[in-house]
Amino acid sequence: QVQLVESGGGLVQAGGSLRLSCAASGRAFSSYAMGWFRQAPGKEREFVAAISGTGSYTAYADYADSDKGRFTISKDNAKNTGYLQMNSLKPEDTAVYYCAAKVGAPLRSDYQYWGQGTQVTVSS
Repeated sequence: QVQLVESGGGLVQAGGSLRLSCAASGRAFSSYAMGWFRQAPGKEREFVAAISGTGSYTAYADYADSDKGRFTISKDNAKNTGYLQMNSLKPEDTAVYYCAAKVGAPLRSDYQYWGQGTQVTVSS
């Protein structure tokens, strides 16, 4: 069993940066892959990024070339915490961001454990 708590959301101007954190309780955090998802008002929840348990593999949503590299996922197993660094934020990034954890593959879906979400609002 893993409990997840996100933090780091807030209001930021377009072009700014935020770093989201996901603190996990429970044991063997290195055994869990971690993913970030987001849900904008009126839209379905979508995959943003994921990282394997040991941090050896990452996966990102299939963004346009101009958007690639804006988000970086990382994981510190010693601190039981995962991160999503978001740079060059755009108003369309406004959403509730959720972290999730699972054991095994695939990285992009089928997560077992979810946090409560943190709001990210990007003003133009």
